Amino acid sequence: MATSNDIKNGSVLKIEGQLWNTLEFQHVKPGKGGAFIRTKLRNITSGKVVDRTFNAGAKVEFATVDRSNYQYLYADGEDYVFMDLRDFDQITVPGTVLGDAANFLLESQQVSIALHEGTPLYLEMPPSVVLEITYTEPGLQGDRSSAGTKSATLETGHEIQVPLFVDQGTRVKVDTRSSEYLGRVTD
Repeated sequence: MATSNDIKNGSVLKIEGQLWNTLEFQHVKPGKGGAFIRTKLRNITSGKVVDRTFNAGAKVEFATVDRSNYQYLYADGEDYVFMDLRDFDQITVPGTVLGDAANFLLESQQVSIALHEGTPLYLEMPPSVVLEITYTEPGLQGDRSSAGTKSATLETGHEIQVPLFVDQGTRVKVDTRSSEYLGRVTD
């Protein structure tokens, strides 16, 4: 059995029968007393985020998680269908597992899916994606009521804030974690 000293970002722990994904961890060695590990954990089924502290060297149970590369095929109602790039098997992932990642998925895009005993746990997107803006209002140079940004709709249907100079049809780089505009992309 592993100890709390083995906890890293992305580790999946089994605590009281539930699976928790490690978002952050920090080893703390105070001047007085024993060392401990401070973590921020997300419940994989409910999405709830909690802070939890473990004593250094405490026994913890790690869940076996297989990560594989998949290609996004299509949406089927509330579910999403992906193809395993190794054996071409298809799996269906509920929309609740994808969460905000669904805002950035395009057909044929490659992603990594974490599975525990054949059940999809979460989807790992690249940190940024390049998408085309399908609709945005023309930016007016004198309009500064919105701090120099305007709303724009991406080809996936998701809306983000972009600078006034960005036009419809422009390809932009978007942060998949925060939905933040990162810049224009020229091919």
